[in-house]
Amino acid sequence: MSGPVAVVTPWYPSSQLPFRGAFVQAMTEATAPGTTSFTVYHCDSWVARLSAEQDAEITAAFRALMPAAGVPSKTVGGADLVTVPVPMPRALPFAEQAQRAADALKVALGGRPLDAEVVHAHVGLLGGLPALRNMRPGSRLFVTEHATFLDRMLAEPDGHAGYAEVLAACEAFFVVGDELREQLTTAFPEHADKLRPIANPIDFATPRAEPVKTLHRWLFVGGLIERKGVTWLLEAFAACRRQEPALTLTLVGEGELRGRLAARAEELGVAEAVTFAGALSPVEALSLMREHDVLVHPSRYETFGVVVIEAAAAGMPVIVTRCGGPEQTLAGIESDAGQLIEVEEDSAAIVAGYEQLRDRFPDGMDLDRARRVLADRFGYQAVARQHHEAWFAPQSRP
Repeated sequence: MSGPVAVVTPWYPSSQLPFRGAFVQAMTEATAPGTTSFTVYHCDSWVARLSAEQDAEITAAFRALMPAAGVPSKTVGGADLVTVPVPMPRALPFAEQAQRAADALKVALGGRPLDAEVVHAHVGLLGGLPALRNMRPGSRLFVTEHATFLDRMLAEPDGHAGYAEVLAACEAFFVVGDELREQLTTAFPEHADKLRPIANPIDFATPRAEPVKTLHRWLFVGGLIERKGVTWLLEAFAACRRQEPALTLTLVGEGELRGRLAARAEELGVAEAVTFAGALSPVEALSLMREHDVLVHPSRYETFGVVVIEAAAAGMPVIVTRCGGPEQTLAGIESDAGQLIEVEEDSAAIVAGYEQLRDRFPDGMDLDRARRVLADRFGYQAVARQHHEAWFAPQSRP
């Protein structure tokens, strides 16, 4: 065993938001075994519209109460979880959000540094800066970047400066996709040698009870927001269902478009075939994957696309856009795993993708092969090994 390890993250599943930070939870479950101790510090932003006076009063109350409230609970992989509420007025610049998280973590720690030889942060600014501000001398800092809004953080001068500080201090900076690596290499060419590809870990341990026999039960998992392409998904579903009345669609997630989607389903005459499941925990979402026939994921942009690999792990084919991450993660097994389609601002590509997949299913694909290949790339053991080799290998400090 090696350790101890501390993880600092702005996202982790909670009772209020059970799906946010599922990838951090998966990383914890994969990497915590094999360490002497593993503690996740979730700097949970509590965002509200606050006046300056209200902000000061809430911050003072937090500082008084947090030292008595930060009791660890158990989470996956035998790790400890410490939730650190971060009072946060709306619309703060990213660097100020990161500094507030750093200050809140310091209060939660009672002014003492993180008691860990290895500190791993999620997201360079929102997790990396709080981790860096609370590390003890001699600890080793590692960061995983998977934020789809990296460009917005780097566009802020203070955000750019914060990233530069974290990159200078860390031993390795992991990125989950080529797009993120390119953005960071362009912004910080002097630190390009620290950037390493590493995947979000996916659980391949639970097999499907029965193989997929038809492609009737469509599933979407993600935010009900424009970037995920859900408006075009609903239009495509309605078009396909006019030809195949047995089709159903389950939407897992919440977002600003839910009301509009429900109204549009009524207009299209498919409301009885569309289920809004709401935000579910990762366990519940994975269970639904093993009960549905095909994941349809028409996102406009993804840095990795965890849900696509989770679907393959659950033994279901996917229809997914070439939106950044999926064409990398599915490289070499595209036709075995499902159907890749272009990002288009209409429903035609989704309809055509479904028809092409339906016409060659099941003989024109190999879901078992896709699952084996992806487990070797992104399974818990594979990703944990990469993390442990980086964390605990003897190497010179930067």
